[in-house]
Amino acid sequence: MSFWSAMVAIVAILAFAKMRMHRRWHESEGYQAGPPTDPAYTAELEREVETLRKRLEVVERIVTDASTSQAHDTRRLASEIEALRDR
Repeated sequence: MSFWSAMVAIVAILAFAKMRMHRRWHESEGYQAGPPTDPAYTAELEREVETLRKRLEVVERIVTDASTSQAHDTRRLASEIEALRDR
């Protein structure tokens, strides 16, 4: 084994040991790796996602509805968006 191969091996061993020590230190401090799992917070996020999905469906319906003329569509689109903002 050459000198440089030995140096690479030593650096790799030291890096591995430091990572293990760091992980063990965080585990002993009560560090959690993931996001908090509060059921109330999760339920709130699910309600918000459902509300956003409903609003997106309304916007898609407004944009894809092509039953009237182009000029009338533009005015109708603007008035419907304003009506949705007032909710």
